[in-house]
Formats: sequence, C-alpha cells, structure tokens
Amino acid sequence: MASSLNRRDLLRTGAAGSLGIIVGGSVSAIAAPTAAAQVARQAGYGALVPDPAGLLALPPDFGYKIVAQAGVTKLETGELTPSDADGTACFRDGPGFVLVNNHEIGGDEPYGVPALPGLTYDPGARGGTTNIVVDRDGNRVSEYVSLAGTVQNCAGGFTPWGTWLSCEETEERAGGEFQKDHGYVFEVDAFDRDANLEPIPLKFLGRYSHEAVAVDPKTSAIYLTEDAGEPNGLYFRWVPPKGFRGGKGALRELALSEGGDTAGQLQAMSCSKGSKHINDLSEATQPGTKYKVRWVDVPDRDAKTVSVRQQFEEGQVTRSHKLEGAYWDNGGAYFVASYARSDDGSVNEHDGQVWFYDPRSETITLKTIFGVNPDPDKDTNYDGPDNITVSPYGGLILAEDGEGLSHLVGVTEGGEAYPMARNELNDSEFTGPTFSQDGQILFANIQTPGYVFAITGPWS
Repeated sequence: MASSLNRRDLLRTGAAGSLGIIVGGSVSAIAAPTAAAQVARQAGYGALVPDPAGLLALPPDFGYKIVAQAGVTKLETGELTPSDADGTACFRDGPGFVLVNNHEIGGDEPYGVPALPGLTYDPGARGGTTNIVVDRDGNRVSEYVSLAGTVQNCAGGFTPWGTWLSCEETEERAGGEFQKDHGYVFEVDAFDRDANLEPIPLKFLGRYSHEAVAVDPKTSAIYLTEDAGEPNGLYFRWVPPKGFRGGKGALRELALSEGGDTAGQLQAMSCSKGSKHINDLSEATQPGTKYKVRWVDVPDRDAKTVSVRQQFEEGQVTRSHKLEGAYWDNGGAYFVASYARSDDGSVNEHDGQVWFYDPRSETITLKTIFGVNPDPDKDTNYDGPDNITVSPYGGLILAEDGEGLSHLVGVTEGGEAYPMARNELNDSEFTGPTFSQDGQILFANIQTPGYVFAITGPWS
C-alpha cells in the first residue's frame, strides 16, 4: 500500500546509508533455486526496453499481456473489473491457472467490488477479491467475485492447501457506512465457489492493520505482518490449537467453532542479541545480522478497547515501521520492512529490509537492506520494497512502492539488485508479483489505475 507520507521530502534531508542495495557476507541461502539451475551471468536480464504502448518496460525478448484492467475488462456478472489490484496468488488449474487478486479499496475508488449476494461480508464496504482464470499462456478467460464487503484488501498469502488469505489493512469499527468491524483476515478458495459463500472473518488471527501472511506447511502456523505506525507495527505468529490440521475448510471450521474467536495463540515477536533487547528492526544495518526470537502472547487479539500493538509495554516486543510483504519458502518466512525514518520512531534510516525467520533456530536474519535512495528518479536506484515473491530461478522479486520511478526489482542469491520491469505509465506502485507453477509467467500489477499483467520471456 502506498504510504501517506511524502518520502521524497524526507530523502532531501539526508540520511545515513549508501545507495541501492547493501549486502554483506554470504547470502547464498537468500532463495535457493527450486526450478532451474543457476547460470553464471551478470545479474538480471539486461537493460529495460521502453514500451511503445507506454505501460511496461521489460528486458530484451520479454513481453506482457494485459490480463485485467480496472474499469475496462468485465466480470462474469457484467460489472467492470474493480480498482486497485494488490496482493495476488497463482494456483494451477488443469492446463491453466487461477489468480486470486486483492482489491485494496477503502473509499472513493472508481470501481468497487460488487456486493453480490452470499459473497458479501459487509454491504457498506467496497473491497474484496476477484478470481481471474487464465490459460497456460496467460490469456484471460474469465473473472468473477470471490469475496466482497471488506476494506483495504492489501496483501495476504497462499496456504499449503490451495487457498488465499486476504488481509484487511485497517482497524475500522462498525459505524457510518460500515455495518461490521473490520481489520480481519478472510480465506478465499481459488476453485470452489461454494466455499466462498458467507464470508467468515478469521478472528483468531487478530483485528489490526494486517498486511501479509506466510503459512508453515508443516505446522500450519501463520506468520503475519502489520503495516501501522504510532507506535510502529509488529510481526505476529499464530500457533494452531492442539490437534488442528490445516486443510480445505479447516480455518473456517475453527473460526465457527465454540471459542473460535480466540482459538490457538496469537503472539508478537520479541528479538534480542545476547542480553540486549531489540526495540526496533531498524537497529540492524548490516546484512547477516541475526537476532534471537521469542514470542509474547497478545492480551486482546480483537482489540476491543486498545489496538493490539498498543497493548505491550516498552521492551516487551520488537517493532518496525511499515512491515509489508511476506512469503514462505526455504523452510522459513521472508518478510519486508519497506522503509524507516527517524521521525517515525526508527533508530536508523533505510529504504527497505528483507528478513528471514527460521522456525528451527528461532532466529531472524537480515538478508538484504536498501540504503536511503538520494535520487528516486534514477532508473538504477530502488527504494520501498513491498510485496515479495521467491523466484523459481533463485533469488527474490520485490514490488517497489517508493518515490520516483516504480520497478519490479530482482535480487539474486548473491544480493545483487536488477530491474525486472518499470512502470512507464505513472508513478503508481507495483503489487502482487507471483509466478505461475510452471515458472513461465510472472504475474504482477500496477495498482493505479489498475492493471494485471502476465510477463513472459527467456527466464533462466
């Protein structure tokens, strides 16, 4: 989600840190290749080629198709594709794929998610998700509503059982146009339309400004980021109750069970290095920095009177400004801190961190850090990573949500950054990068005015 703060003005004040990405030590485990052998080469696929259509600059021999366009393409029910495409997941569907696409709609966006009967949580809210069916080459087949009546569906995460967890980035209460409280996570099925009827908030995951989730396929534990300030947000873990087994319908069944609103344990992360408690993740400035993690129970996960992040005293938990994307791979959870400035309470300033949580050692390790970007309009400078995905060819793809030019940024296993795409239309953020299961298509969005693209080319 785009920040309400003007970081361009903040950058002009100067800050510690060098340009671009700083990576130190061995980071070979940043994202091991899972679908193709690595070939020794210069980072990336070459300089981006300007797009005659003025939409998407890509490396040589790469191309794109428009899968969906807000206000232009149509849903099965005849309404226009909703605005503000955000977090997205891809699921295999026979020879083709299904995309579950968030729509980060909070108020006056031009095209809301239609409040269809049976699919609407709160008729007063205009956000939600659509499912987009594409063929094996990324051509659009159809699009339909899978969740409506929610607010600010920002990011989320896929589950091991083939569903999508859509996150509301808000703490809105019932009142005014809203008939229900918001700030929850909802599960969306990629294939079974009946499974999406009568949406149920997963209240056991807490009510706060959710951003993204990552699910441990072995334990069904869920790791969640919070994008919030005053005070800065937290990194959470939900531990399932004893005997819980993740699978189709299991989270819904748990939510509807007796005591389901507080099922399992919702906990906030607390980090330390030796005897020193780490108050804020911005304290780390060098890749390879490792902190020990322990987990602190959340007193009131539904935030009935006090926001969850305000329920902890100083020194109890570890905070971070703008916790954003999350992704499970390589036996742990990647998560992103988009940027930090001193005036938001951060100790040090940066333009992005990528962390990796290892549940086996109960540690987090700083994999990549972006120094403060002095010139966001320069094409080789990057800032403000947001959504994240692990590439099947090794490394990461980050969606840039910063100042100036907007890119999809690749990060190699060695920590080198390269441009994967550039928004040629405007300065809107990229969102929702996700690869098809065969590794041939990278789907990604420009949030405003609202495009979903299928990117293909000579991946290696």
